[in-house]
Amino acid sequence: MAGLRSGSGSSSGGQRGLLLPLLLLTCSARCAAAAAAAPKPSNIILILADDQDVHLGGMTPMKKTKLLIGDAGATFVNAFTVTPLCCPSRSSILTGQYPHNHEVRNNSLSGNCSSTLWQKGPESSAFPLYLNKNNYQTFFAGKYLNQYGKKDGEDIGHIPPGWDHWHALVGNSQYYNYTLSVNGKEEKHGDSYEKDYLTDLITNRTLHFLEDRSPQHPFFLMLSPPAPHSPWTAAPQYQNEFKDVKAPRDGSFDKPGKDKHWLLRQPVNPMTNSSLTFLDSAYRKRWQTLLSVDDMVEKLVKKLESIKELDNTYIFYTSDNGYHTGQFSLPIDKRQLYEFDIRVPLMVRGPGIKPKQTLQAPVLNIDLAPTILDISGVNLSTVNVDGQSFLSQMAPSLRNGTARPFFLVEYTGEGHPTTDPACPKLGPGLSQCFPDCVCEDAYNNTYACVRTLDKDQNLQYCEFADSESFVEVYNLTADPHQLENIIKKVDPTILQTMNQRLIKLQSCQGASCRDFK
Repeated sequence: MAGLRSGSGSSSGGQRGLLLPLLLLTCSARCAAAAAAAPKPSNIILILADDQDVHLGGMTPMKKTKLLIGDAGATFVNAFTVTPLCCPSRSSILTGQYPHNHEVRNNSLSGNCSSTLWQKGPESSAFPLYLNKNNYQTFFAGKYLNQYGKKDGEDIGHIPPGWDHWHALVGNSQYYNYTLSVNGKEEKHGDSYEKDYLTDLITNRTLHFLEDRSPQHPFFLMLSPPAPHSPWTAAPQYQNEFKDVKAPRDGSFDKPGKDKHWLLRQPVNPMTNSSLTFLDSAYRKRWQTLLSVDDMVEKLVKKLESIKELDNTYIFYTSDNGYHTGQFSLPIDKRQLYEFDIRVPLMVRGPGIKPKQTLQAPVLNIDLAPTILDISGVNLSTVNVDGQSFLSQMAPSLRNGTARPFFLVEYTGEGHPTTDPACPKLGPGLSQCFPDCVCEDAYNNTYACVRTLDKDQNLQYCEFADSESFVEVYNLTADPHQLENIIKKVDPTILQTMNQRLIKLQSCQGASCRDFK
């Protein structure tokens, strides 16, 4: 060996020639063994229901989901959307940003829902792109954004960056008679339960993807069924379930909206019998549609088990916003600042998450993107998000972190410039009106709230962009149903603190949205 080190003589050259392949072989074997020993990144599945409340019993029909995700992992009892409407909320989920940063304000094209501005801007850096760059196989099926694919058919070919497999609904939720963009190609569906029922179609295509996937790479699935959004079409086998169920009559149900903003002071109180019959039927049908989503979760978990991926897969279950059925005499909708519309279900199971956890820390839908990217191994300092990873909350053995003490909820009201023929007395600027002249939205239903939720305070402070500069304040410890606006009773120093927090949050961006000093 001394001769090898000296590098002289013909014999050392021959030894070096023999030794080099041996060293390469040893290195190759060692490197291959190291690569094999390196764990594959975890798979991630996000199931996003449409309009599923948690405050009024929306999770009650989901027995399998609660067992297979909630009991097997963590249930967050203080999960919120930062804006209680489909398109801006989904845009927040995809970007991890508050609406004032991604600029999707409501469900309309003029409100920036799936607009060209959205596609060229926030969508081009949404979280699936980062997963795709990290060698995740990405799969989307179901409702994307309310205006997706609706611009004279030309938009059906648009596949947002980061998606390998794309099965997106054109427009808003339907169960039958809809169009999909399947990898950019138009696919029309009819009214056959076996072929077309959208929740089941999403389930079946997901199972096929899992069967055909590349086992060498991790996968990310985003499944977005229409349930329990209107038109509430249940699968045939579930249309007679919950016959005796009615919307809950407690809390703020059919209470007058006194001391509340203009829109809440308009509904007829008490509600008419026809309104009560209608909202009870809607409540029941919503539950019926969710039974197919419950089946989806069961089939998905069984499939993951059969392909030996369940133990290496995080499964998130949540909704884009809450819902109301009769609260403050509003028949049915979302869009309001109250708990029933801003609270959402959230359950997660996966590696490092101990079973049967009930977690109190406030978590927002803008936290889903950073949490998913955190799991995938992306350095969060390289991503422009307003939210924060909650991996530390559900799996403290994997991450350190702290809970936020307060957060922002914001919404921009939708209205029509002309008066609704069914409701001339209220004038222009309203939308989502019912025949008895109860409207669920208006231009002046534009607000921003700061919600404080920690061991010391459980408060909500909201300012309206209306002619009254209306303010609503609630102490949710003393008044969980938000029946009394305490703006005239609360300590002025508390009002000043909340106002300052609101001003700061309304202009926050990125890290400043997580600065709680």
